[in-house]
Amino acid sequence: MGVAIVHRLTVDGRDYFLPDPVTELKTKILDAVKGGGGYVNIPPLRGGPGIDILFSPGMPVTWTQIEVGDGASEAAESATHDDL
Repeated sequence: MGVAIVHRLTVDGRDYFLPDPVTELKTKILDAVKGGGGYVNIPPLRGGPGIDILFSPGMPVTWTQIEVGDGASEAAESATHDDL
């Protein structure tokens, strides 16, 4: 088994775990904020309809990338923080 990338999106203190890639999702969130606010569907990690979240200017959003695999007890994390 190799290394898998999982992304953690934290919005308003709630964590959402997402599979790689998230580039399109980040673009949708940024577009919603630039447009003054809007709903963006956050897909589930495993199946299901996801959840719609209203993103607005000034809302703090944190992305964390986690590498998971091979039963390693430690996950490598690199975090970025964007105030949208």
